[in-house]
Amino acid sequence: MMSRETGQSLNVIPHIKQSIQDILFTPIGSRVMRREYGSMIFKLIDQPFNDAVRLQVMAASATAIMTWEDRVKLTSAKFSKAEDSRFQIDLEMQLVGTDQTKKLSIPLNYGSSL
Repeated sequence: MMSRETGQSLNVIPHIKQSIQDILFTPIGSRVMRREYGSMIFKLIDQPFNDAVRLQVMAASATAIMTWEDRVKLTSAKFSKAEDSRFQIDLEMQLVGTDQTKKLSIPLNYGSSL
């Protein structure tokens, strides 16, 4: 398991977070050999912040993670506004094959805003 930014070795949890970020920020249809890979968040990220969009983002996140990240069992996904008008997804999950429960916060920024 390797960091895509540094090339250094990663432990399991940081690698899962990196993998989830990749899943969430890859638009469905953009991978040539895996057209189904990714999530719908890319289409929702610029929508007005309201209850309907929040529900769509949570559903898109949960569906994509459950489909593409088989090392975790997702127990909750919450879309919230963080500081400086930024958004994040707060995930609670259980590592498959263990009793470990982990919480991750994934900031919803990409491209030049990273």
